[in-house]
Amino acid sequence: MNTATSRTRDILGLVGWLLAAFAAAAIGGLASANSASFYQDLIRPDWSPPGWLFGPVWTLLYTLMAISAWMVWRKAGFQGARTGLTLFLVQLVANGLWTWLFFVWTEGAWAFIEILVLWALILATIVHFRKVSRVAAGLLLPYLAWVSFAAALTFATWRLNPELLG
Repeated sequence: MNTATSRTRDILGLVGWLLAAFAAAAIGGLASANSASFYQDLIRPDWSPPGWLFGPVWTLLYTLMAISAWMVWRKAGFQGARTGLTLFLVQLVANGLWTWLFFVWTEGAWAFIEILVLWALILATIVHFRKVSRVAAGLLLPYLAWVSFAAALTFATWRLNPELLG
């Protein structure tokens, strides 16, 4: 493969991984589009962030996630990193599902259980990505940290709002 073809493949690959990550973001965004008033009505712990912070944080995290997957794909291909990249795609689905569980279906217990599953999927993805690229695995650490925080916030908010979150 010549340099121009390789560069085009790399760019298209990056665009593809960005599209995959931001498709998950869009699915979650559909669920949270009307969530501002619901979020404001919830009793939240003192340490909960303001609603406006979630958008910028998730934008950064989805970008890092896409770059991480792209790096693994670029280095090993889908065949060479099948388990890690499959885990990545599965965790994207789980990521989008949480917003629906919490904001649309108002299922606090299920949202909490699901975020624990998401956390485990992210960790498994990191373990598999690390076999291919330590940098790619490292790019997912802020995501794991944020989801750890989000799990605690989900639990606390659910427990403070049994009438709104089941």
